[in-house]
Amino acid sequence: MSNNNFLRTVSDLSKIITPIDSTIRFPEILDLLIEKYDNTIEIFCHLIRESESSAEVLKKIRTTERDADERMALLKMYRRCVSPVLDTETTKKIKKISTDTLIEAYGETLKPIAKLKAQFTDLPQEYKYALAALVGEYDTRGQLGYQLTGAFFDWFEDRFASQYIIEGPRGAGRDIELSELYPEFKGSYPCDFVVRRSSDRAVLAVGFARYDSTRGGAQSDDRTGGNANKVEKAKALDRVTPTGLKLIFLSDGPGLMHGDTWEEACVLDGQWNGRVRVVTLKLAAARITADWLEG
Repeated sequence: MSNNNFLRTVSDLSKIITPIDSTIRFPEILDLLIEKYDNTIEIFCHLIRESESSAEVLKKIRTTERDADERMALLKMYRRCVSPVLDTETTKKIKKISTDTLIEAYGETLKPIAKLKAQFTDLPQEYKYALAALVGEYDTRGQLGYQLTGAFFDWFEDRFASQYIIEGPRGAGRDIELSELYPEFKGSYPCDFVVRRSSDRAVLAVGFARYDSTRGGAQSDDRTGGNANKVEKAKALDRVTPTGLKLIFLSDGPGLMHGDTWEEACVLDGQWNGRVRVVTLKLAAARITADWLEG
């Protein structure tokens, strides 16, 4: 049996998946979210009461004088309540994109201020709970990935304490760019972690971590292209500067079991003459070995 095609030999996917469950259930989550967003909802209502237009509300939100976290929460509310086409990724770039530019482009999509005043002048408590739930829907996005990475770091450091070093953020933090490890590499290539040999700090592998609670369709298609591109870029670097670099794709969660996502993992695993390995947390001990890292 070739270890390069290991994933193809797995018959029961449920046995290699790591369930990470830290999500607070409904309705318990409502009390936490209203506690988090109640004050910001009051500010949002106040801005509507004190403004002459919906555009003015946006201008009052998009200012550097406002705390960044508060501004982000208000922008999420604005998107939910005033104009769904104004995505938060665009509106949060207050130094790159002016509010006047946004209003010129999307002004016709803004809910009229008169209607907003009628709806938000005396917002019922149950509406506040609903708005807090909408705004906080994705607050825990990424947390499961951080927990997966942290667990992998713990395992790795325990397993290879005297041999190897693993570097990278356990939670939110700046990715490590491949160009920081190999100055010859040009362009962006963010890595979640790097494995070095302890004795001489030589780079042996770079890794990418992802926990999928659920996945399919276009999201999986995006992942397929992105991961394949990482392999091709590493190959291109190796042709310029022979590295011996290995690529670790730490992929876990129930979403990995979806047909197209699992197929992508199987295709990816073993590429580049075995220098690419896709592992779950439960497969790490069998697949991330000193022989492979040094081979």
